[in-house]
Amino acid sequence: MQDTNDMLYFAEVVERGGFAAAGRHLGVPKSKLSRRVAEMESRLGVRLLQRTTRKLSLTEVGEVYLRHCLAIRDAAEAAAEAVEQVQTEPRGTVRVACPVTLAQTTLGPIMALFLERYPQVRIDMQVSNRVVDLVDEGVDVALRVRSSLEDSGSLVIKHLGMSQTFLVASPAQLQRQGRPGTPQDLARMDTVAMSATDGKASLVLQGPHGAAYTLVHQPRYVADDLLTLKFAVLQGTGMSFLPDYMCREEIDEGRLVPVLPGWAPPPGVFHAVYPSRRGMVPAVRRFLDFLGEYTHGEGVPRV
Repeated sequence: MQDTNDMLYFAEVVERGGFAAAGRHLGVPKSKLSRRVAEMESRLGVRLLQRTTRKLSLTEVGEVYLRHCLAIRDAAEAAAEAVEQVQTEPRGTVRVACPVTLAQTTLGPIMALFLERYPQVRIDMQVSNRVVDLVDEGVDVALRVRSSLEDSGSLVIKHLGMSQTFLVASPAQLQRQGRPGTPQDLARMDTVAMSATDGKASLVLQGPHGAAYTLVHQPRYVADDLLTLKFAVLQGTGMSFLPDYMCREEIDEGRLVPVLPGWAPPPGVFHAVYPSRRGMVPAVRRFLDFLGEYTHGEGVPRV
C-alpha cells in the first residue's frame, strides 16, 4: 500500500515543474520532497522522473502513475469539501457568465429563489453573448447551449439538459407565402437570422431517418439577439429557428407554427462549465447544484 502523502508530493512536483516550486507550495523542504519521491520510486521498483540539471520530465510509467495520483488527490479533496459544505454556510460572490436569452428565459425566473435560499451569497452575472475566458476574466461558472461540447477544452462540464430548436413562422407569413412541404420549398420563404456573411446565412436541418438538409438563405432582417428575432417572427417578417423554451407557449396558442414538422435544427446541450473541481468554494458548488435541481431536460426553469 503506497503512502498517499508521497503520491500527493509526486503530483505536486510534476504540476509545479520541480521540487523547489512544489516545496514552496506545500511548505515542505525541497530536500524532503526529493528524498520521499526517490524512496517511493525505490519501493515501486521503477523510475517515475527523469532528472536533469535544468528540468524534470516524466517517464512513460510516470505518466501512468501520475494519473492515478491526481485521481486520488482530487477524490480526497472532494471528500474534504463535502464535509466542509455541510459545516459551512455558503457565502461570498459567485461570478456567472450567461447568454442573453438564457438569462431572460431560464435564469431570471429562478435567481430570486437561489438568493433567498442562500442569503450570504451574492451573484455577479455578466449577461452577454460574448464567449468569455473563465480563467483570465475570473468567472466561476459560464452557462452555454451548444450543439457540441468539444470546444470546452479543459473546463469541467455539468450537463443540465437538452434544448430542442424549432423552425417557426407566424400564421400570417404562412398564409402569405404558403406552407412548405419539403426542405427545398423553404427557399421561397422570408427569413430572419442572428448573423449573415455577405448577406447570406445557412441553417442545418435534420429530418427523418437521418436525413439532413442545409438551407442557404438571405435573411431580410439580422439581429444578434433571439428575443429581438422572436418579435420579428411573430409579426410575420420571416421565419427563424427558436429554442423551445422561447416559443413553446406561442406554439400552443397558435401564434407561431412549426414550419416543416419532422425537420429541425440539431438539439443543443444546455450545460455549465467551470475551471476546476479543486478548491471550489461552497457557494459555487451550491449554485451548480441549484441549477441541476431547478432545470429539466429542455433547460427550462422548473418553477
